[in-house]
Amino acid sequence: MSDFKEAKPVVNESGIEIQTVYGPDDVERTGGTTMVGRPGEYPFTRGIHPLMYRKQPWTMRQYTGFGNAADTNQRFHYLIQNGQTGLNVAFDLPTQCGLDSDDPLAEGEVGRVGMAVDTLHDFEVAFDGVDLEKITVSLTINGAAPQLIAMYLAMAEKRGYDVKRLRGTAQNDILKEFIGRGTWIYPVGPSIRLVGDTIEYCAHHAPKYSPVSVCGYHIRESGADPAQEMAYAFCIARAYADEVVRRGLPIDEFAGRLSFNFNIFGNLFEQVAKFRAGRGLWASIMRDEYHATKPGSMWMRMIAGGGGGGLTLEQPEVNIVRGAYYALISALSGAQTMALCCYDEAYTIPSEYAQRISLRTMQLLIEEMGLTETVDPLGGSWYVETLTNQMRERMRAIIAETDANGGIVQQVASGEIQAGVSAQAYKMARAIENGGFRKVGVNCYRQEGEQYAEVELHPYRDDDARAQIASLDAVRGQRDAAAVSRALSALKSAASRGENVMPAMMDAVKAYASVGEITQELVEVYGRYQEPVRF
Repeated sequence: MSDFKEAKPVVNESGIEIQTVYGPDDVERTGGTTMVGRPGEYPFTRGIHPLMYRKQPWTMRQYTGFGNAADTNQRFHYLIQNGQTGLNVAFDLPTQCGLDSDDPLAEGEVGRVGMAVDTLHDFEVAFDGVDLEKITVSLTINGAAPQLIAMYLAMAEKRGYDVKRLRGTAQNDILKEFIGRGTWIYPVGPSIRLVGDTIEYCAHHAPKYSPVSVCGYHIRESGADPAQEMAYAFCIARAYADEVVRRGLPIDEFAGRLSFNFNIFGNLFEQVAKFRAGRGLWASIMRDEYHATKPGSMWMRMIAGGGGGGLTLEQPEVNIVRGAYYALISALSGAQTMALCCYDEAYTIPSEYAQRISLRTMQLLIEEMGLTETVDPLGGSWYVETLTNQMRERMRAIIAETDANGGIVQQVASGEIQAGVSAQAYKMARAIENGGFRKVGVNCYRQEGEQYAEVELHPYRDDDARAQIASLDAVRGQRDAAAVSRALSALKSAASRGENVMPAMMDAVKAYASVGEITQELVEVYGRYQEPVRF
């Protein structure tokens, strides 16, 4: 008789108990294989394209931006020369919050954690020499997204590109800012309206451009579990879709340009199942709730590979290994784009050396590890298929609960979602502190008195900030002040009348109105958001 004793139950972060072993009965018990399908066919669980990486590997889109536009332009060219196939632009906090670099509130933050942008001139400098047809650009901006989308389109148009054929992405997910990051500007209602303005405008004028990348990533970083990350992101995407459908735009006219940004750190199998489940669930939402008919409208197009919350200050070299596993998860999950966090990101803006390691990690998976040879290589595993079914049902339950409690918009406006996610973040922090959640190098496998490898810190240079302010002053001195005044007045009037502000926004940025000037006009109409505090 065996003396084997069953170990204590294993439960993943999403609350699903993991069995010791899986078989075909477990797959059938949790829903069977009806949602598996084939790659490139509804419900797209196995991938949104029939050949996936056999036809084209994932886009490599490292997140970068610092100092001024000239500094960032140099790093763009360095990454492209090292094989990067897309750009992912970081903006500094003043830009994200709609402030000009000379605003007193911006002091000490200009160019510190991203590229400073004040006017169209900065975009012209930042993308000088970058072929926008070969290298697609993602703008990681939210509260000030309408201004920066307008600047990107105006810059491309000025350089002779056909904006109707221009591809690219803007994060532009303001609801997750209320939940996770805090770079909001306007109240919730007007903020959603502005997202709707950008979607509607791009559908008519830049139909290949993706004006919103719904970002479960930061919700996860803020404390949500993997299932909540996906479910809340889908609730947010539905809120934006509802806003645009209310305006009379058919779902198939814009849904295909919605995209998603998701987090990757955590248990490998839970993450892979999360994405497989999410693809099928999003496809069913688009087909069954919104009656989309085009396959592309049902695709969950995603960037994945980042996971800054998983990186550690302790033993920073181990983050290189973590990054490699994050890339592996992303590839096994069927991501269209990867943006790996670099090993030094727990400390600083990534160095060129660190970014090159992350690029080489993704390239190694393509060239040496066989990750592009077959589609959905974990598909058919009894464990993975069971977990995929369970994750899908967990996400459905979270969405249903959110809807029953007033919907995502109401819960964000009241602070309820934020409070719940923050409580979970606190609980996880305590679990890491007391060793209940194992973290290598942090609460286990440490050595007494160990010395960490030295990490090169990115310096903050006051001279760069002064140069940025001088550049803004120069633009103001050279532009047509009367044209700027007329454009800003027209923008404010459009906002006051409840019209789509993007046409007036385009005129304003082409006149070289600044991010802060545009923000101020809209604040006078919409007001500023006051964050609810819940205990």
